[in-house]
Amino acid sequence: MTEPLAPQYNPVAIESPLYAWWRERGLFAPDAHPAGSGIPYVVMMPPPNVTAVLHMGHGLNNTVQDVLVRFERMRGRRTLWLPGTDHAGIATQNVVERLLAREGRTRFDLGRDAFVERVWEYVRTTGAAILEQLEAIGCSADWSRTYFTLDEGLSRAVREAFVRLYDEGLIYRGFYIINWCPRCLTALSNEEAEKHETEGRLWHLRYPLADGRGSVTVATTRPETMLGDTAVAVHPDDERYRDLVGRELLLPVVNRRIPIVADEAVDPAFGSGAVKVTPAHDPADFEIGRRHGLPSIDVMTPEARISLAAPERFQGLDRFEARARVVAEFETLGLLDKVEPHRHAVGHCYRCDTVIEPRLSEQWFVRMAPLAAPALAAYRDGTLHFIPERRGDDYTQWLEGIRDWCISRQLWWGHRIPVWYCEAESCMQVSVSRTDLESCPACGGPVRQDEDVLDTWFSSWLVPFSSLGWPDRTADLATFYPGSTLVSAPEILFFWVARMIMAGLHFMGDVPYTDIYLHGTVRDTQHRKMSKSLGNGIDPLEVVQRYGADALRYSLVSGMSVGTDVILDPNDLEASFAPGRNFANKLWNAGRFILSNLAPGGRAAALRPLAGGPDAVRPGDLTLADRWILARCDATVREATEAYEKFRLNEAAAAVYRFLWSDLADWYIEQIKPRLYGDVPGGDAARAVAVQTFDVALRLLHPIMPFITEALWKRFPGRPADASISVAPWPRPDPRAEDGAALAEFGLVQQVVGAIRGIRAEYGVQPGQTVRAFVSQDGGQPAPALERERGTILRLARLSELVLAESTERIGGHAVLPDGMAVFVPLGEAIDVARECGRLGAEAERLASLVTAQQKKLGNEQFVSRAPADVVAREREKLATWSEQRDVLVRKRERLGCV
Repeated sequence: MTEPLAPQYNPVAIESPLYAWWRERGLFAPDAHPAGSGIPYVVMMPPPNVTAVLHMGHGLNNTVQDVLVRFERMRGRRTLWLPGTDHAGIATQNVVERLLAREGRTRFDLGRDAFVERVWEYVRTTGAAILEQLEAIGCSADWSRTYFTLDEGLSRAVREAFVRLYDEGLIYRGFYIINWCPRCLTALSNEEAEKHETEGRLWHLRYPLADGRGSVTVATTRPETMLGDTAVAVHPDDERYRDLVGRELLLPVVNRRIPIVADEAVDPAFGSGAVKVTPAHDPADFEIGRRHGLPSIDVMTPEARISLAAPERFQGLDRFEARARVVAEFETLGLLDKVEPHRHAVGHCYRCDTVIEPRLSEQWFVRMAPLAAPALAAYRDGTLHFIPERRGDDYTQWLEGIRDWCISRQLWWGHRIPVWYCEAESCMQVSVSRTDLESCPACGGPVRQDEDVLDTWFSSWLVPFSSLGWPDRTADLATFYPGSTLVSAPEILFFWVARMIMAGLHFMGDVPYTDIYLHGTVRDTQHRKMSKSLGNGIDPLEVVQRYGADALRYSLVSGMSVGTDVILDPNDLEASFAPGRNFANKLWNAGRFILSNLAPGGRAAALRPLAGGPDAVRPGDLTLADRWILARCDATVREATEAYEKFRLNEAAAAVYRFLWSDLADWYIEQIKPRLYGDVPGGDAARAVAVQTFDVALRLLHPIMPFITEALWKRFPGRPADASISVAPWPRPDPRAEDGAALAEFGLVQQVVGAIRGIRAEYGVQPGQTVRAFVSQDGGQPAPALERERGTILRLARLSELVLAESTERIGGHAVLPDGMAVFVPLGEAIDVARECGRLGAEAERLASLVTAQQKKLGNEQFVSRAPADVVAREREKLATWSEQRDVLVRKRERLGCV
């Protein structure tokens, strides 16, 4: 005999044991479902960094994935949710370098090989921590397949991809302006240089003509870079400067002669229409320099200090110190025209938030245009679907304007670039190889490998197929590629999502997934993104400990419409997560009640409304309430299933919540109690209907709240010990349960009971006090269903008498229902009418005085004309609210016959 459920739901007591049981049973594997022989459903988990600690963004992202995975698993698909971790080049190297700094050492003290081994030691110790944390929130990924982007197999895939792209002419090395992080000392891709809107300044600097006959004014947000200017450019059609093109300027501070050139890239409307050209420190200037054959003077060191290429007095200064010195010297020379406030976007390193520096550097690049074209076509021909649809516009815009991808990083931790340089002066061969080279393939001479590593995203863009064994043609690759759905934050649409599509099409000939669900961001009540630096984060594990994983998951899902952000209050966890906990408690109590009221021996009669058999409940045995709850259950199956299919997970949560909390617990269970207790016939039918509808509801809710649904589902009659709701069949709509008449008739009962309850609450009738009620219908008798359900209405509305006719009494509470029906509750016997009249009168007088004062205030022309419009609007709203409240009280007093 199964032990009875505990009186209170305690998530801590059930969640960990249940999760361990799921894993022991192998329920997260693709073949776990007994009917799982259909089309595979594959989801690629965005691999968290090995340095990461679970935060609410991970909680949201992985909850959404798990909901979809559990839904499809129950639908019988061979479901693979593939987990992994990312070696996270910059982030991981930074962490270990900080650890070394505490020891008073740097990576250079250790040397490359020893430093890389130190990072491996760190990763082996902490790398799996975040995946273990994901288990705490119920993630049902196939952990047996967990990959790491520096695993041997994935490393082989990275080299294969690099060599193929190089051989195809899609990878090249060249000097270009790249984004440089002076803190991490590495190049960054354009996507890794996050733009932050900044309140800066625009300095207008005057450059004298070399012959002393005039000057040209340029505007810049980075005055320090003028130390590397090699020209001033103007638009060829700008009449102001047409006669100056070809002449020379004397560059102040540096005293270097530079030409004035004409170039169509110049915007005549910006600043003075003349722009300083610094080819080594600005991408647009670099292109102008190439077109005009200008020299590139790099005046910055890798640490963003002024280099030896600048005048001696500036050498060694930090870039911002140099900025101040340059501006001061221009001011001293009388060449600083003006300084203006200027709001503009400034690039910051996505890992350390340092202001990046555009810098001329030799790097490795991927030619992206040939890869972007088929990825764009896949969206335009309908192969790819974005949820929400507007994200497809972002995807299109990025691909249409795509630039080459800088893939080299000046780091030690990561996939080292598989390029070797022959050191024999007579050869100097450059070799790209899938395997390490010991000597030059051309001459047999010594070789050295490229010092740089690949961008972390270069390995990540391959994981939809590299994690399945590519470049080998494995069984997993044949079965599980292409995948189905990608769930991600919109912030990595360009970093990862779009690049995986390009890689999949190029190397596999097909997109890696067809549905791309980009959910919102978790924000605080001030709509700020949660972050450690702002101190506004919420620890998901703390929420799990206090409220349970199901409460966390329900709160995230129910608060997340498609494409909108999730708002949580870090200062009030109770407000954010108590609704999920309260729902779990309601569910637990409903389950305990049903289980405790099964027939002797813990069984319920079989429910086969349209079938025969000696133990069956026949259609004729079903009451109106039975038929109603079966119809509501069927409607919820349809509504929730459609919502899951369309990624409207909040709507699925709301549909099941309404059914369980309101329909089943508040109405049906309350209605069938006399039958369950044996006070009236029909107990077997009530038990059968309760068990069946609760079973269906638990299965509908399982993807969102897996722990409590499993704990309750396993307790119900007929469950084998090894049965799990996670692989139970998904409920299907049942045409036999459709019953419009039952929905309408019991809905009328609900309206009447609700109206009586509303009157009781409005007039403060005590819960234990019974009252009388009259229900009348314009032009006839109330619906027959009210007579048939007289007992239900008497009990649920706590009535001593129900009269289905108009009352001759006039002192009481009134409610008007649709279709001309009215409810009247006499109150003279239920409340102290005189006392209530006095209370209502005092409150009405208070509101009347507020209304008078507010009318006077708003009648003051000086206040209305001088106060801000929003203030006046709020005061008018107050007047309307108080007037309405006063009028309501006046009507209530009239109904009570107050004098």
